[in-house]
Amino acid sequence: MLLDYLKSWPLYLLPHHAISRVVFRLTRVQCPRLVPPAIRLFSRIFKVNLAEAEHSNPEDYQTFNQFFTRSLKAGVRTIQAGAKTLVSPVDGRVSQVGRIQEGRIFQAKGHDYSALELLGGDEDRAKPFMHGQFMTIYLSPRDYHRIHMPLTGKLIEQVYIPGRLFSVAGHTVRTVPRLFARNERVVALFETDHGLMAMVLVGAINVAAIETVWSGLVTPPPKSSIQAQTFIDTQLAQGAEMGRFNMGSTVILLLANPDLNWANTSQTDQSVQLGQVLAQFF
Repeated sequence: MLLDYLKSWPLYLLPHHAISRVVFRLTRVQCPRLVPPAIRLFSRIFKVNLAEAEHSNPEDYQTFNQFFTRSLKAGVRTIQAGAKTLVSPVDGRVSQVGRIQEGRIFQAKGHDYSALELLGGDEDRAKPFMHGQFMTIYLSPRDYHRIHMPLTGKLIEQVYIPGRLFSVAGHTVRTVPRLFARNERVVALFETDHGLMAMVLVGAINVAAIETVWSGLVTPPPKSSIQAQTFIDTQLAQGAEMGRFNMGSTVILLLANPDLNWANTSQTDQSVQLGQVLAQFF
């Protein structure tokens, strides 16, 4: 744990947004002599499976960001759809999962945070989730970084919430109090057949942009205040793409409905893939 604190404390001093804006620009540079070698090096270091990508040749990408937000080949992921099935919205690793206890969400040993602050401090927005369920999924640099719908849902609100950009790696999750409620994030609220669902896309240092399919680029630039938009006619099917990270980060699912059984493969520290069954509703 001491090592975790030693690795985490310098993050408090860094200019998170300034660093991330530099990364934003660098990952959009078009240079045929530099981009493919950078992709090969990155893929080797982080063990990226390029064979799964729609374009597996590094020369096919004009910018590093195109590679990072790459699409997958048809058929390499199966959406295990079902009317009572919750599927994984991403490739990643389960950080935490379980019940929301009196509005509190477990982060790591010794740390939790409130659904109220995670969702921007609006009591009406947070109230349905006070006794629901949650899952936190971490996306590593090697993972596929598009985000899909775990349930069919009707979009009712998107909320941008400003904040810091702490790393969301394991050592910071274990040491930075209320990490996910402090970082910049985008919340998408959906009506589903099983009650309200919130998908929280958490930014992090070097996560230079968060996009949704209905709004495009939400951040950058960072805003100084919470910004909420309401929607009426935006329906997304289970498995449909709903957004993407331009670098790795974390997705938090909040479910107002407490009546579901988590699958044995949906436990803490388990790897999950897009479309895999996470839970079944009663």
